[in-house]
Amino acid sequence: MGRAAAGSAPVDLRRVGIHPDFWYPVAASRDIPPDTVRPASFAGRRIALFRTRRGGVHALEDRCAHRQVPLSMGVVEGEALRCCYHAWAYRGDGRISQIPYLPKGAERPPRGVLAYPVRERYGLVFVFPGDPAKAPATPLPELPEYGSPAHRAMRFSRTVRCHYSFMHENLLDMNHQFLHRGVLGRIQPTLLDRRTDGRSVEARYRFTPEGGRKDRGAGLLSAEGLGGRGAPDVLTIRTEYPYQTLQLVPDGEERPAFSLWVAYVPRDAEQRTNHVHGLLMIRKPRFGAALNLAWPLIRRFTERVFAEDRMAVEAEQRAWDEQGADWNQEVFPLILDLREMLRRNGVPLEPAGALCGSRVGCADGSNGAACGNM
Repeated sequence: MGRAAAGSAPVDLRRVGIHPDFWYPVAASRDIPPDTVRPASFAGRRIALFRTRRGGVHALEDRCAHRQVPLSMGVVEGEALRCCYHAWAYRGDGRISQIPYLPKGAERPPRGVLAYPVRERYGLVFVFPGDPAKAPATPLPELPEYGSPAHRAMRFSRTVRCHYSFMHENLLDMNHQFLHRGVLGRIQPTLLDRRTDGRSVEARYRFTPEGGRKDRGAGLLSAEGLGGRGAPDVLTIRTEYPYQTLQLVPDGEERPAFSLWVAYVPRDAEQRTNHVHGLLMIRKPRFGAALNLAWPLIRRFTERVFAEDRMAVEAEQRAWDEQGADWNQEVFPLILDLREMLRRNGVPLEPAGALCGSRVGCADGSNGAACGNM
């Protein structure tokens, strides 16, 4: 994986790719209505998502086997996706279902196109870009608050121009709250404890407003009945590879006031741009109308915080690009733990042009996806 040899310097984390053997969200379900096709991507692999007339969603390599024209430019007809160029038609498993002009008795192509396992949950379309044989046994993230009558969910979808690891570090390291002083006020985070193992890193923080004043973010939540008896107090953040979660528990309560789940999905082959898919689940107060009234304010508040975080992590990526290496002088043990965990679970970045592989071996799925045969 991404581990350095014994006695050598650690592998630059920004050169470690995210592991493909997990379920990654690549689109919102509502953005793919029946009889439509949409482009998507994962780490430089172009994907055509299409929903058939019966409602099923499929994910194919976004290149027609004929002339390599993007299938996302095509049209959905019934249960098949038809290329816009010569009208070759493909089933959801990547097999060619029709070549309209093929003469009777003519030799057919030996294979179709790659097909990726697909699942829908939480209003998102997940694909499995790794070894398809591992997909059935690999669980989707469990989000019990989503769809619960006691919660209301908010979805986020933003592109950020940085390596996914910068995003993991940003959310886990609450020592950067000075960045948000204009939105949250001046607050002092205290790390209560941290835990790590081979697949996860977890931290719990307590927040103390400077000067004894309630911070603005806490004030917004408590004013709307979302913060319990006191200011939101204990924050638990966990990176369980490859996802991240955050739960905020108000002072004096046991249940979180809100929970956040986030996935960072690399888009380009060098993985210097990622798409953030997030779900914020907020517990409804006793008077549900209060949350409805506060919803636009909560969205504006979270968007402002995210915009500041994006500014910072994109600046970090620009510095890496300019220096050609990671010159960070990190001192926080929690982030050092996180970096090691991400290295161990990641994979070496594939050379440019190697994605979707050499066509050799496609038929048996050895390049990480199923390839449809005739």
